[in-house]
Amino acid sequence: MLDEHAAQAWAASGTPMQRHRRRQRGEATWRLVRYADDFVVMVAGSKAHAEALREQVAAVLAPMGLHLAAAKTRTCHIDEGFDFLGFRIQRHPKRGTAKRYVYTYPAKKALATVKVKLRALSRQDRDQPLAVLLHRLNQVLRGWTSYFKHGVSKRTFSYLRAFTWRRVARWLRRKHPRANWQWLRRRYLPRWWPTDGEVTLVDPSAVIRREFLNYVVQTANGQILTGLLAEQDAGGITILDAKNQRIKLPRDQVERKRGWVDLRFRAAARREVPQWRSLYRCRRQV
Repeated sequence: MLDEHAAQAWAASGTPMQRHRRRQRGEATWRLVRYADDFVVMVAGSKAHAEALREQVAAVLAPMGLHLAAAKTRTCHIDEGFDFLGFRIQRHPKRGTAKRYVYTYPAKKALATVKVKLRALSRQDRDQPLAVLLHRLNQVLRGWTSYFKHGVSKRTFSYLRAFTWRRVARWLRRKHPRANWQWLRRRYLPRWWPTDGEVTLVDPSAVIRREFLNYVVQTANGQILTGLLAEQDAGGITILDAKNQRIKLPRDQVERKRGWVDLRFRAAARREVPQWRSLYRCRRQV
């Protein structure tokens, strides 16, 4: 019933030009986004318009015996942000520019929930092989990262990677209290990453959509370009540089194209700071 009310209100607002004129006259336009019993009403107007729509939605739900939960219902500006379905939706200025964009990233509550699950799994069954623990952790990590990978989640995934590594390292120290780090690394941490036989811990920071990866492109004349992959087809590729400018390169001019994840061990040749070296120092201090 709420969906029908919202659809009728949107149809009554007219065409895009008519809605634009309504906003110029100081009137509000709004849309409803709903999943099960959770929904968000997006209002293009003032706070008074939003409060009036809140009362209107409550009146629509009343005949069905439903009411808005006071603890979960709030009126806020998009710059303040809000949590919806585990995501934090908020408008921020883009780094290095004066433009503002709406970003969607994992909410702190969702991150705290998955940390509780990882802590609980890494506190039990120390008499079991490491592979059993990695299987259980991988199930949680795969599901969580697959859900949140569609947002701006790179920084959160990197934090979750370090957190999970520390939990596994502490589990190993409690499982083998008399073993030193050299033995643990040789037995369970090849290249400082938890592995037991054919079972390897899932790397959350590697679960990132390809369009958000930083690419290094070497052209036929030896020029090296870096940026985000915007488009890719049979004719060539298009990347976005640091100034958000689109650079289109034909296929015949591209000598080599690799993602930053693949090139991190070659960064020393380009006199850049390799990511794995800083991670190595952090892990040695654990």
